[in-house]
Amino acid sequence: MPRALWLLIIGMAVNVTGNSFLWPLNTIYIHDHLGKSLSVAGVVLMLNSGASVIGNLFGGHLFDKIGGYKSILLGICITLLALVGLSIWHEWPEYVVFLTIAGFGSGIVFPSMYAMAGTVWKEGGRKSFNAIYVAQNLGVAIGTSLSGVVADYSFQLIFLANAIAYVIFLLIAIFGYKGISTGGTSKSKTTKGQQAIHNRKNINALLILCSGYLLCWVAYVQWTTTIASYTQEIHISLTQYSFLWTVNGMLIVLGQPVLNKLLKFIAASLKAQMLIGIVVFIISFLVAGNAHAFIGFMVGMIILTIGEMFIWPAVPTVAFDLAPKGREGFYQGIVNSTATGGRMLGPLLGGMLVDLYSMSMLFFVLIALFLIAIVTTLVYDHRLKAGKKFAANGS
Repeated sequence: MPRALWLLIIGMAVNVTGNSFLWPLNTIYIHDHLGKSLSVAGVVLMLNSGASVIGNLFGGHLFDKIGGYKSILLGICITLLALVGLSIWHEWPEYVVFLTIAGFGSGIVFPSMYAMAGTVWKEGGRKSFNAIYVAQNLGVAIGTSLSGVVADYSFQLIFLANAIAYVIFLLIAIFGYKGISTGGTSKSKTTKGQQAIHNRKNINALLILCSGYLLCWVAYVQWTTTIASYTQEIHISLTQYSFLWTVNGMLIVLGQPVLNKLLKFIAASLKAQMLIGIVVFIISFLVAGNAHAFIGFMVGMIILTIGEMFIWPAVPTVAFDLAPKGREGFYQGIVNSTATGGRMLGPLLGGMLVDLYSMSMLFFVLIALFLIAIVTTLVYDHRLKAGKKFAANGS
């Protein structure tokens, strides 16, 4: 891997380490420490994620216009200011304001990081995105392994640790990312009209794929919201809950070489890779839905981790392959905003289902969402394949 990609990997790991001190505990803090209902907690997280969606799209647009370096610096500075404020004022309603601003700032960063990863190692294909994905989860493993212990001592230190991590990330970006080239990828030459049709088909394919990707994230985020709160009700400690995410991150980091070899045999295409992941997700939620003790949730988390290793790196890889020259940032912005949209809608939907019905109803709905995601993944590239077949017959 090129040196520039290693710098991106290190920066992403530091970034996510800081975030991982806070995000697994947001619902618990809002519900238990601020005394709000799960539905209110869902609304707060929806505001955070909604701001992040806007940040994702804005960040992707900025990448295409001014490059990754300036885009990432802007996002880091906005987030850092919000985190400093959160470290000082974290009662109601200040918590909501600063968490929303932090969502917007961090949203700007992620599409630029992914787009830069694709452009600095074009020949790497999915390997570039796998590397960034592994870096994210290394950050998850480190952050979550410490967050539960620190939170048991003081939530004040959680906010401070997040801010310190972003200071380190800022320094890495200032001194490491300035010289990274983000020149466009080479694309085949076509007429302007042909290119317009091709681009329209590509964006439509991406939107169909991302609709299923959204549903997967709506379900996945329940582990950090409704399921997190439920574990507290059945007397699973914060340290044990945080350890679930430590296992998640470490499995992804340590299991990536095994997965790469496995994919050569069972998933020749990115579509097959994503479909396998969704099926594994369904199994993980069936296990979690019947868990009543820590060991049951641990098994569910291990299966969940295997599923996400198949899906999460594949979607940005597909987006990069579909993106026309000069629009890599915009396409990654769509992917990241879709994931963030799932994180936005998931807490609200999950909180309402649990408050109005039960955890059992929640798991039933989540399985249905996964089944819809299987359909969208199967059909997203149908028109692209039809167009290629028509072009081949025409020639």
